[in-house]
Parts: sequence; C-alpha cells; structure tokens
Amino acid sequence: MNLNYCIFRSEPIYNLHDLAQIGSHNKREKKTYKSNPNIKLELTKDNIEIKSLTEKYVKGFYNITKDYRKEHEERMKTEREDRKKTFNQMLNNSKNVVADELLFTATPKFFENMTRDDIRNWANTCMEFVYKNLGYTEDQVLHAIVHMDENTPHLHCVVVPLVRKFDKRTNTERYTISKKQYIKDKVHLSQLQDKYHERLVSKGYDLERGIKGSDRRHLKMKEFKNATRYYENKVEKVNEDLDKSLVELEDKMKDSKEIIFNKDYVKIKKDTFDSMNKVIDKTKKALNFAPEVNKLVNTAKDYTTSHQKLEEENSYMKREIKSLSDRNDKLEKENKSLKEILEFIIESLKNFFRKLLRLGNEEANNITTNKVKQGYDDNLFTDMDVKDISVGTTKEEELFKYANMLIYQSIIKQKKEIKMIWI
Repeated sequence: MNLNYCIFRSEPIYNLHDLAQIGSHNKREKKTYKSNPNIKLELTKDNIEIKSLTEKYVKGFYNITKDYRKEHEERMKTEREDRKKTFNQMLNNSKNVVADELLFTATPKFFENMTRDDIRNWANTCMEFVYKNLGYTEDQVLHAIVHMDENTPHLHCVVVPLVRKFDKRTNTERYTISKKQYIKDKVHLSQLQDKYHERLVSKGYDLERGIKGSDRRHLKMKEFKNATRYYENKVEKVNEDLDKSLVELEDKMKDSKEIIFNKDYVKIKKDTFDSMNKVIDKTKKALNFAPEVNKLVNTAKDYTTSHQKLEEENSYMKREIKSLSDRNDKLEKENKSLKEILEFIIESLKNFFRKLLRLGNEEANNITTNKVKQGYDDNLFTDMDVKDISVGTTKEEELFKYANMLIYQSIIKQKKEIKMIWI
C-alpha cells in the first residue's frame, strides 16, 4: 500500500521586506539559522539550483518589474501631489502581493534511495507544472532551488505574477502584479493540486494526492507560531517595563524625605508620585495584556487536543493498515489455492472435450465444438487450449479458424497439400 503523498503549497509575499527575508533564507545568506535547527549548513553545497539568481531577491524583482516601474513613474508625473507614491510605497501599501512562493515536496520516504539526478528530475517535473499548468513564463520565475540541507528535500520556487490588465478607469492596459491571475481561490488551488498530482503520476512517480485541506491547517499553525512569537516578545517587554518602573520608584522612595501623613492627605515629592503613577500604568498594561496571553494558552490547548486526536487517528489507521495487510496475505493464499483448483478443472475439461471430439459421433462433436467456442469467448480457454483440444480431430480446422490461429491454419493447409501429393 503506497502512503507517499505529493505536496504543493502557495504562500503569498506581501512586501519587499518579506521578499528580502525569504531570499536570505532560500539562498542561505545567513551565517546561522537559530530559528531552524534542521538546516545543516555543511550540506548547503548540495542544494540544487533549478532557476539561478546571482543577485539579491529585491534586485532580481526590480529587473523583472522594470517596465512596470517605468510605467508607474510616468503616471506619477501627472498625479496630484497628495496622491503621489514611489514605486516601493505603491507596492508595500497595496493589498496585492509582490511575489508568490510555491513550495513542492513529498513525504520523506518518497525521497529514500533517490540520487541527486533523480531529485533534479523530480524538481524539473514540478517546474513543468509551474509553466504548463499554472501558466507562468520563465521570465516570471525569480528563483527556484531544491534545499537538500534539511530533513526532507523540497523545492522553493518564487514567482512574480506580473501581468498586463485592462484598467476600466483609464481605459488602458496597465501592468499589475496579480496572483489571482494564476491561483484564483482555494477551490482553484485544490484543482491545481489535483493537476499537480496527475502530472507527477503521468511521469511515473508513485505518489498519492496530498490530503485536502492540509494547507489551511499549515497556515493556521504558521499564524499560531507568529502569534506566539509576538506575545512572547510583548510579555518580555511588559515585564521589563514594569521591573524598570518598580526599581525607579524604589530609588525615588529611598531619596525622598520623610513622607508627611495626615488624615486627609499624604504629601510626597512630585517625581516620586510620577514614578508611582508609572508603576500603576505599567501594571494596568500587564493586566490588560493577560487575557490575550490566556487566549493564546487556550489556542495552544486546542492544538494539543487536535494533535492528540490526530495521534489517535494515526494509531487507528496503523491498526487498519495492519488488518488490511493480514487480510491481503490471507486472500493471496486463497487466490493461489483457487488458481491451482481452476487450472486442474480447465485441464480436466480440455482432456474431456478432446476425448469427445475424437470418439464422439457428429452430433456430440458439434455440441462439444460449441462448448469449446463458448469457453474461448468467456476467456476460459486460450488459443493454445483450443489447439490442444482440437488438433488431429475432425473439428481442428473449424476451431483453429474460430480462434484465429493463422499459423496453425497454415499447418493444416500444408498437411492437406502433402496428403494430396501422396494420393
């Protein structure tokens, strides 16, 4: 039973800063990767460039979009001052993407025993999908690389969906970057994942289609990780600010003269009072922040529960697979036994029909001949079986012809010619 899945995901890149960060990651331009301990930098030399890029990602992006930039700058010359934007401002403030990162991989076992050339061929098949199914041109591909320095080989392909579209407002064609021209929505993405699977299978790769809906779970997990990182930083900052405020207040209290108490008021220095207010303010922020952290903890619990359910499902599936495997072994044994019995029956039938054709009268021979023809039509007898049954009998020629055995018909013809010569 094959349990290797092909995986294709699409992750939008919304601004040039993120594009630069992704470029540093994909091209391994950082000295260390603390955020991803799975990267083995000593193996980075084995990474496979499918579409190379010698420049930085943003520089490469500018090369692809140079005509778009020129068009934008020309348009800004006649734009109102309060509406003018630089090319970068327009891109970064737009709701559109600046690029799209396509990720291709498979379950780890698929890559076992694959050579470097095998993996390159697989990656080239993925790129055929990018060009022929998604519809990108080679000029729109910024960079494509197979990472061999992580646990599972995977292909990163970054594309710039630069297109010319008709603008109704100006009644002209304009450049724009539109991912929707290539991946319209989630339904279309699912259809494309079907086509990706079909393309791989057509090239001989033994893979199942990836699990439907797994992309959303992947994105949720990514969002959760980002949120966790954000709240970790915020909690650290809130605690740091509160600690500073408490230390400052403590110092102020030490420096202050004796505080005057009265049944109606307390008299302290203004800067000490300000420090007290600061502590109160920071404490309020910490308290206001607590529900957000609590919410994150609950989300973590949900993910833990989901993980446990998946583990249970996985365990159940393993038991099912074991059960199916045992049943399959049993069926194979039964099938082998049935095959032996069937072969014995067919052999017995052949002998029986042959005896009838050799010893029976004309009526019996006609009935037997029809039974042999019926057996041939039902795939019970092969043409060789028909030959074994009928050769040397009065029905030899009729049955040879019925089974379309031209070679044997030729032998019969030769026999007749030899017989006529002797006569």
